[in-house]
Amino acid sequence: MAVKHAGRILKNGYGKTQRISYKSAINLVTEMDHRAEEAVIEILKKKFPDHGILTEESGGCKGRGEYRWILDPLDGTTNYAHGYPFFCVSLALEKEGRIIWGAVYDPLRDELFEAEAEKGATINGARISVSATNHLHHSLICTGFPYDVRESSDDNLLYFNQFTKSAQAIRRDGSAALDLCYVAMGRFDGFWEMKLNPWDTAAGSLIVTEAGGKVTDFNGNAYTIAAGEILATNGFIHNEMVRVLSRHPA
Repeated sequence: MAVKHAGRILKNGYGKTQRISYKSAINLVTEMDHRAEEAVIEILKKKFPDHGILTEESGGCKGRGEYRWILDPLDGTTNYAHGYPFFCVSLALEKEGRIIWGAVYDPLRDELFEAEAEKGATINGARISVSATNHLHHSLICTGFPYDVRESSDDNLLYFNQFTKSAQAIRRDGSAALDLCYVAMGRFDGFWEMKLNPWDTAAGSLIVTEAGGKVTDFNGNAYTIAAGEILATNGFIHNEMVRVLSRHPA
């Protein structure tokens, strides 16, 4: 599988000195991002020459058919560069604008999350489902912060403050794709984040819904990978989180 191949590349380079460049002040990219991306693209082009590909680092290419692959070769690049063990490879397949398959692979824990539309979600082949926590104040939730947090006032800090006072606890681990998978298997009860890209959420959003969870924008409207903002929960606490996100800043 392409994501496992890329994961092995990342694992072999983990903890070693990396060549690092910066897209912006705090948005970095390592040589391993590029190596993993090139490896997956090579596999996809060989097996599916007519399919389009959208990737984080190279932008990808248009295909001649109705299918498009959406790839994040290293979600959690900052973690990876600092030796923090929370990162993954994320790959999704889109057909005519609908995500029909997704996989997220954590190479350090050897955990492969996978889902196919209307067929459920798994971890290493075993079925998974969201948690049964039914109140926000009993929930462990997670989030992330946008790369323009130093420049923009639309920075998620107000929401973070509101949820700190509403939930049991919040975690911020630095990989949206893995955060979504953790919601899918009940390690987290909910996740919200803003200013994301399609490759951050394409696979993970399907995995959550196929595990019985709910995925929308902050207002509770239908989610698309182009939305930028995402709210993913076990379903039970969804309305409570929407109410927090809909509050106007004081």
